[in-house]
Amino acid sequence: MLARVLSWSKDRGRISVNPCERGGRLYRGSRAEKIWTADDETAFLKTSPAHLHLPLLLALWTGQRQGDLLRLPWSAYDGTHIRLKQSKTGSRVVVPVGTTLKAALDKATKRSTIILTTIEGKPWTPDGFRVSWRKAAIKAGIVGVTFNDLRGTAVTRLALAECTEAEIATITGHSLRDVRSILDAHYLCRDPALAESAIRKLEKRTKSPK
Repeated sequence: MLARVLSWSKDRGRISVNPCERGGRLYRGSRAEKIWTADDETAFLKTSPAHLHLPLLLALWTGQRQGDLLRLPWSAYDGTHIRLKQSKTGSRVVVPVGTTLKAALDKATKRSTIILTTIEGKPWTPDGFRVSWRKAAIKAGIVGVTFNDLRGTAVTRLALAECTEAEIATITGHSLRDVRSILDAHYLCRDPALAESAIRKLEKRTKSPK
């Protein structure tokens, strides 16, 4: 409405400039507050098909992008670490495999040279994975978060485990600046678990009055 009024005024010489012309996007979406909770994870693992469990665990325990995980070959996993080159940045990361993820990887049936496969044992297409993931999330009652939000969730969980920014960046492949930006602007400031942790630490350092 405002753009039309200003356009009408400019056409009639009432104003010399219409600030709404070629203004670009007026809104930029944010993934602030978009974190998978422990309840989300539990619900998804309880109701989703078994072949979607490993993608969830890989994302949470490595903090890697969907595209890189869908292309990840078994040769990248040596039993203790996952090694990969991120397609977006070209960064090479070596991720130590935690106990939970290791158990899932070691138990998984190798039906392809690629780790993550469909129920038929074929590598996922990006669109096919998104559709299957969305259906599973809906069935689990999970709303407001996507697979892509697992990357930020991984950063948050590492920080809550008292990892340093440098340690987090080494695992996820983020720059230190990006890690700091995620923690500062989008995730930790909205995670009640961090506040609880802070108060518990304060209680330990504060002596009760006699």
